[in-house]
Amino acid sequence: MELIPRPRLELAPGAVHIPDWLDLAAQRHLLKACRGWASGMRHTQLPNGGVMSVRTVCLGWHWIPYRYSKTTDDGSPVLPFPDWLANLGADAVAAAHGAANGYRPDTALVNFYDADAKMGLHQDKDERSPDPVVSLSLGDTGVFRFGNTENRGRPWTDVDLRSGDLVVFGGPSRLAYHGVTKIRPGTAAPALGMGGGRLNITLRVSGLDDPSP
Repeated sequence: MELIPRPRLELAPGAVHIPDWLDLAAQRHLLKACRGWASGMRHTQLPNGGVMSVRTVCLGWHWIPYRYSKTTDDGSPVLPFPDWLANLGADAVAAAHGAANGYRPDTALVNFYDADAKMGLHQDKDERSPDPVVSLSLGDTGVFRFGNTENRGRPWTDVDLRSGDLVVFGGPSRLAYHGVTKIRPGTAAPALGMGGGRLNITLRVSGLDDPSP
């Protein structure tokens, strides 16, 4: 437990950082689930030929830059999005914004960062729904940069996201540029049992019609 608890922080209107939102038991539960999904992780190739340094696996809908599909890169069905994770997302929005407001995510990107991985500033704009994005962190601390909605330049805010931290951004900040500039290796609590690296689970409402029967 922190000697001086870290305060809740409004990064921008509609964007909230809640430190230590997941307790250790909840973190372990989420980590166990991520390990079950990990066999599908891959480095995403971008249209310009670049390859992302993070490894990603998707639930509910498979993200292909810059669209969603119900099949993965090799044509296999995307992993299902579990109800318990949707409930966790609703609880997260309620914690950040005071009410869940019917929030029901149907897709997640699970990103694994090793010590050298980064995420460039980008917008989450491939969804057809304006509902908030929920971001959960596990493992090593990541330096999260939250910017403005106009471009990748300043103003931005840098904040350390530690294991168990929650970020929710919606409303006027739904399309804010954001990214991860650095991982701080060896900062995860040994009690988590992760063994290194950072996991980030982002929940979204796709706004897409599910073609499954």
